[in-house]
Amino acid sequence: MRVLLVEDDHGVGGAIKDVLDARGHPVEWVTRGADALLRHRNADLLLLDLGLPDISGLEVLRRLRRLAATPVLVLTAMGTHERDIVRGLRLGADDYLIKPVRMDELLARMEAILRRTERGGATPVGRVQVNDIAIDLDTHLVTVAGEEVVLTRIEFEILAVLARKAGAAVSREQLLDEVWGDAYVAVSRTFDVHLSKLRKKLGRPSPLHNIRGFGYRLGD
Repeated sequence: MRVLLVEDDHGVGGAIKDVLDARGHPVEWVTRGADALLRHRNADLLLLDLGLPDISGLEVLRRLRRLAATPVLVLTAMGTHERDIVRGLRLGADDYLIKPVRMDELLARMEAILRRTERGGATPVGRVQVNDIAIDLDTHLVTVAGEEVVLTRIEFEILAVLARKAGAAVSREQLLDEVWGDAYVAVSRTFDVHLSKLRKKLGRPSPLHNIRGFGYRLGD
């Protein structure tokens, strides 16, 4: 996995680069947001610090999502306000970690993102219709009442898991496992943010039903 590390703290950046290089993940390390926007094209994954000296990590993420769907794992300092983390997820980050980063957890999160990305590259088949929502699992096109709805990759993957079992209950653990690749690695709060945003995009009344104590169901 080719990694673009965007981190201005030389102690943190050096430690992460050394570990990833040793594990066979080539790392390009930059310290400025502007450089990340110039060099992201050759990366399979971005590790993005939110506190950068030239452009905020959130602004880098916002601009990046206009250019590419490259997976992004956000790195945040302890004490970062929760609303900034939530905003990062809503801007399209795949996951986040609080610094100081535990290397084993970082590697596990990266591998989960890679598995998810590879699974998303497989060719799904079929088209699912739930009320006025049409979900094309082949083209990733989603429409509500005939109007296209733009979803992030994770939002679509959550919807796709539910769509393949439309009308049936899907446990929260299964959703976490199928979307993140590991129900125990995935952060529950991350899932909740993506699910909430997905609900809003699908409109009212919501076709996503919460089954208390178990999980969710798409459609009746």
